[in-house]
Amino acid sequence: MIISVASGKGGTGKTTVTSSLSAVWDRPLLAVDLDVEEPNLHLFLHPELGTPVKAWMEVPELDAEICTLCRDCVELCQFTAISIMISALTLHTDMCHGCGGCIAVCEQDALRPGRRELGVIHQGQAGEIDYLMGTLRIGEAMSPPFMEQIKKRMREVILETKQDVIIDAPPGVSCPAICSVIDSDVIVLVTDATPFGFHDFKLAWESFSPLDKPMGVVVNRAGLGTHDIYDFCKEKNIPVLAEIPFDRSIAEAYSRGQLIADVSEELGTVFSSLREKIRALAGDFQEEVGHA
Repeated sequence: MIISVASGKGGTGKTTVTSSLSAVWDRPLLAVDLDVEEPNLHLFLHPELGTPVKAWMEVPELDAEICTLCRDCVELCQFTAISIMISALTLHTDMCHGCGGCIAVCEQDALRPGRRELGVIHQGQAGEIDYLMGTLRIGEAMSPPFMEQIKKRMREVILETKQDVIIDAPPGVSCPAICSVIDSDVIVLVTDATPFGFHDFKLAWESFSPLDKPMGVVVNRAGLGTHDIYDFCKEKNIPVLAEIPFDRSIAEAYSRGQLIADVSEELGTVFSSLREKIRALAGDFQEEVGHA
């Protein structure tokens, strides 16, 4: 089973939930941080990481001596990654999306496969939890191709070990967020009851709903803000899986990089209950699909 923990915006407590849920998971587990622009799950799970592996994307390289300036590659590229400037073909490889079309249409073979570094992939162990994360190269604008390479490694581990997976997804509803949750069996949305939290939660629900995945909600800082989130969940039949109270001791544990499931017996029970409700949500959805 693959569970993605996502949120409509940053700062809702997504990584806080992911880390504590991982810690109470009572089956073999791979924890994956796909928030590659700002990974921080390791600050709470404290894994021992192995040697990082660089990830690359194919981009064109130019042999200017045989280029005839035919413009076929320029006209093909929809991302202006190739242009002709002062009677010379110029490659803007940071803008390249790696489709390979320019190489395919070049009849002179002036464009050949090269590569651009996307980031580094780390793999390790956090106690009994297997751990996988990626760090995007500074200045790299395209995280989904990098995330796909991390997910490829994730699938390899699943085939080898048959583990469950919990993904710490990037915040928001753009391409990286969709890329991180699209393979999930369950999506857990973390939000708070503030007006901003509610607004972005609705955006996340609207964006992820077409994927037809079972979704549930964790309300962080419960008791702070409005009741709108609960009314919306009731209207849309979205289960509230857990509530995390607005409590100073939680903020103090967070600031020290500690798991909030360890703050008190009550919070430990919250996350154990969340674990069981996620499994039930996945099972109910599969049963519903089977009867459809």
